[in-house]
Amino acid sequence: TLHGENFVYENDAQRLAVIAEYLAFEVQIVDRMIHDMLENDHRVDLVTALVMKLADHYQDNALELLGSGDHANQFIGLFNVRSADYAEFNFTDEGPSYPFLRHLGFEIQQIMGQEHENRWVIDQVMDVDGPEVYKQLARAVRNLLD
Repeated sequence: TLHGENFVYENDAQRLAVIAEYLAFEVQIVDRMIHDMLENDHRVDLVTALVMKLADHYQDNALELLGSGDHANQFIGLFNVRSADYAEFNFTDEGPSYPFLRHLGFEIQQIMGQEHENRWVIDQVMDVDGPEVYKQLARAVRNLLD
């Protein structure tokens, strides 16, 4: 939705970096949602499988757009860093806390910059995109585990 809201990407690397941030955020959401639904071993297995599948897809897309490289492990490294970051933020039955969403917005703003059209990207992510991602994931996880 960022592109549709006239935020500007400089190149495909920047676009993929934003996608990676959203993917890491989404896995954090899923992990928090299933925390009380599954035994810890099953939860860890599910999250690990999800990250590995996302890393495979990220690798394929990055190869096509950016060329050769170990893009999957770069994504996994980002996920590990973001896991530590997001561990500091609250998540309730209503979803991610304000600081949780702000962190996503901050990381995306760091990637996209604050020049011209991108100055308000943090607001778009915190107020619109992040909550919408949560709503869609909450519905998917409920449907998957019910």
